[in-house]
Amino acid sequence: MPWPVSDRIMTMRLPLSKVNFTTIISMYAPTMTNPDENKEAFYNKLASVLSGIPRTDKLLLIGDINARIRREWPLVMGKHGIGKCNSNGELLLALCSEFELIVINTKFKQKDERKTTWMHPRSRHWHMIDFIIMRCQEKMDINSTRAMRGANCWTDHRMLRSKVAFRIRQKHNRQGTSKPT
Repeated sequence: MPWPVSDRIMTMRLPLSKVNFTTIISMYAPTMTNPDENKEAFYNKLASVLSGIPRTDKLLLIGDINARIRREWPLVMGKHGIGKCNSNGELLLALCSEFELIVINTKFKQKDERKTTWMHPRSRHWHMIDFIIMRCQEKMDINSTRAMRGANCWTDHRMLRSKVAFRIRQKHNRQGTSKPT
């Protein structure tokens, strides 16, 4: 069942097999107009949630993160990001670096219209502010991620779609060894 952590963060742990799970964290980050204390409190709460998730779980962070990120973080981003960074982006990239996470949206080469998710109302420029994030070692589980043009869901954001094929490794015992009791 979904578990509300706060009014901006919700988690859900789903079984993939008898011993393998995936944890999905849905979030709505504070916008740029919120005070810095609110933003820092959000990222501190998110960090505490991430530290409580077992390392064996597959992890997906999804949602409206209201952050613009830059390309200068090669371990956290793929090669195909766009735009400039803002203060929310710096907080997000620092969190991703701390927990060895990667922004999957920036992994795939595609046209900007398939990457951007929100248009600024005054400048009419498209930005990438919604993300799908996961652990670096699991990035091969994602086949594609793109913004869905024309998915009208009563919002000013484009919907993100990601095709996921989780690879589950089975634990094998070596032949001739017994399990410890």
